[in-house]
Amino acid sequence: MNILTYKGYQGHFVYDPDADFFHGNVLHLHDVITFQGRSVDELKAALAESIEVYLEYCADKGKEPEKPVQAD
Repeated sequence: MNILTYKGYQGHFVYDPDADFFHGNVLHLHDVITFQGRSVDELKAALAESIEVYLEYCADKGKEPEKPVQAD
């Protein structure tokens, strides 16, 4: 399984050869966080940016962000 981690959040990603890019989503949350990039470096940066945006959004709304929960 293709997994990247940022601040304890795990993002799973796949490569789409038709579109020639990677896309993924953060695992173990009810909230939806997605990210995409054309290279692994872009993908890592996109994951970090998406999580930071999510955390900022939660802070702005006074909402406690979901914590990543590891599946047993």
